[in-house]
Amino acid sequence: MTWSRKLSDYLIEVHDVDFARGDRSIFKNLSLTIGRGDVTAVMGPSGTGKTTLLQLITRQLVPDKGRIIVDGVDIASLSQSELYKLRQRFGMLFQNGALLTDMSVFENVAFPLREHTELSERLIRHVVLTKLHAVGLRGAAYLMPGQLSGGMSRRVALARAMVMDPDILIYDEPFVGLDPISMGVIAKLIRQMNDALDLTSIVVSHDVREISEVSDFCYVIADGAVAASGSPDELNADTSALVEQFMHGLADGPVAFHYDAPDYEEQLLGKARGN
Repeated sequence: MTWSRKLSDYLIEVHDVDFARGDRSIFKNLSLTIGRGDVTAVMGPSGTGKTTLLQLITRQLVPDKGRIIVDGVDIASLSQSELYKLRQRFGMLFQNGALLTDMSVFENVAFPLREHTELSERLIRHVVLTKLHAVGLRGAAYLMPGQLSGGMSRRVALARAMVMDPDILIYDEPFVGLDPISMGVIAKLIRQMNDALDLTSIVVSHDVREISEVSDFCYVIADGAVAASGSPDELNADTSALVEQFMHGLADGPVAFHYDAPDYEEQLLGKARGN
């Protein structure tokens, strides 16, 4: 299957992006597109810059070279006020949920509304309970985060990410630390929320099985660029060494077990001699 879209079908475009942290290159000529209305997965081995990509897309970071286009607008050209307005189109589910521990579930979800709107308390209550109901946790509205399981915390975080009615939802490692049942619930919600609310979703994850079941299109990032892209079925059938290692969880392959280091014997002997 070959994916072919018109330019208007892309909501987010990343063109020839370079980005480095100090002397370490993260991306080199990275290019990818996010289809409007799709659930797009961004996968890859740990440390390949998946979260960094999200920060570039939301202009928390600025690329050293290249362009990032959101809905036809080069985000580098935006003023601070224009960028602030654009960011209101994004909802974010952070790694591990990132709930505010001294606030109840209700107040966590209400927080963006209190910060960014002038809605009455009556309307805030209506919106918050509606979002909690959508993730199955209306009955937990007045619990504290410490009383929640990991899966429940992630669902509350999803309700908070949706509370401003964004049209782009970003999930940063939504399955980390969850049991199989909770992982299945979150995966189902990602797909349901995307389709029911006509969203565009970007899911950064290395949990191949879960994300393959709900995504429309996938990217595997490695060595600063896109190593492979396609539907989940296409990537599962990919026979290139890196993609096969990642998709099937193989211990041996291009992603080495050992971090780069000097010659083992030479380093040991050098230390033994006091060098």
